[in-house]
Amino acid sequence: MNLKISGHHLEVTDALHDYVTSKLERVIRHFDNVTSVNVILSVEKLNQKAEVTVHVRGKDIYVESIDADMYAAIDSMIDKLDRQVIKYKQKHQEHDHNTMKHQGE
Repeated sequence: MNLKISGHHLEVTDALHDYVTSKLERVIRHFDNVTSVNVILSVEKLNQKAEVTVHVRGKDIYVESIDADMYAAIDSMIDKLDRQVIKYKQKHQEHDHNTMKHQGE
């Protein structure tokens, strides 16, 4: 898996990098087929914005979150991403299950 964490109008410190990496590991455990993850942390006036794009086989999952605190924005982003990944995984498994059912007929 290729992980890229970048900052826009913000320096990505080691603490931020480690925090994002540890949070992403929780979500990435759901998949074996994640090819790359791109995280962008940015500051716009008083808002802290965290956005992530996860590239999985056949789809890109994009999530963003805005909060007054960067760590809160990252937490919110990870929660949203977790829900999206689980939703995608369930749809993908249902599709595989239906394909297998039709092959048996």
